[in-house]
Amino acid sequence: MTNNKIDYRQNKRLVVQKTNKIIGKTITYSFLTIMALFVLIPFYWMFNVSLQSNNEVLNSISISYFPKEFSPDNYIKVFLYSSTSQGNITFMDYLKNTLIVAFFSTAAGTIFSILVAFALARLNFKGKDLIFTLLLATMMIPGEMMVLSNYVTVSRLGWVNDDGIGSYLAMIVPFTVSIFHIYLLRQNFKQIPDELYYAAKIDGSTDFKYLWQIMVPMAKSSIITITILKLMGSWNAYIWPNLVANSKYKLVTSWLRSSFVDEAEGGRVLMNYQMAATVIVTVPLLIFFVVFRKYIMSGVSRSGVKG
Repeated sequence: MTNNKIDYRQNKRLVVQKTNKIIGKTITYSFLTIMALFVLIPFYWMFNVSLQSNNEVLNSISISYFPKEFSPDNYIKVFLYSSTSQGNITFMDYLKNTLIVAFFSTAAGTIFSILVAFALARLNFKGKDLIFTLLLATMMIPGEMMVLSNYVTVSRLGWVNDDGIGSYLAMIVPFTVSIFHIYLLRQNFKQIPDELYYAAKIDGSTDFKYLWQIMVPMAKSSIITITILKLMGSWNAYIWPNLVANSKYKLVTSWLRSSFVDEAEGGRVLMNYQMAATVIVTVPLLIFFVVFRKYIMSGVSRSGVKG
């Protein structure tokens, strides 16, 4: 009888544990599913509207969860559309501006972050720790507070609303430096053994050569991480380009907000064209993130910044 009671209690305990485990997993996956829906539904809605016809978007009373009239040619018409209110500038013109700003700001920002992080991590000079502390302190200042001082600076340089390269410089130069990216790389560089540096110096290697031939390849994950983050920030910029750039040099985010207005329909927005353009702008970043996501996770974890 005693053995039967013990077996009964053990079986009961196992049943309770399995039940709690099943309930816990059910709650966890239910929560994750709900959160995933909150993220995916806007993307589905954007894609759904992008395939609807003009008549459905402008005249349909009810909400369409699927296109009643399948119109994939919206994606072609986006590239042919030009806004008369913005000087007949096309989607391709703004996309070109976005590519130029994203490329140069990403390239310049990444190179600058590598050089500063190397100096703070490997070189020995007076005040290094103080400089690093001051840089970290600036991360406590909200970016919005820097807008006024940056605007005054670029305005005095004559770049605001400049009908030329000045508009590009106004969008690129003020945000070349990223303290977070410098911190991320500096932490990664600090993990590289000092013995490698001393061995390289004994072999006659310069600091610059050691940086690009040894440290950069070893910190590849973190460098890819900051490159992607910088690219995403430049690609999605909205407020600053609207403040400083000439109308024909603004980024595609500005154009999406104010384009595709049908004057014949009383100034109503052609949402299907607007959503099609949004899909075109969004998909490259999504693909970029999916392809390099393992480098992002690896780069952040190797730098000791874990969420």
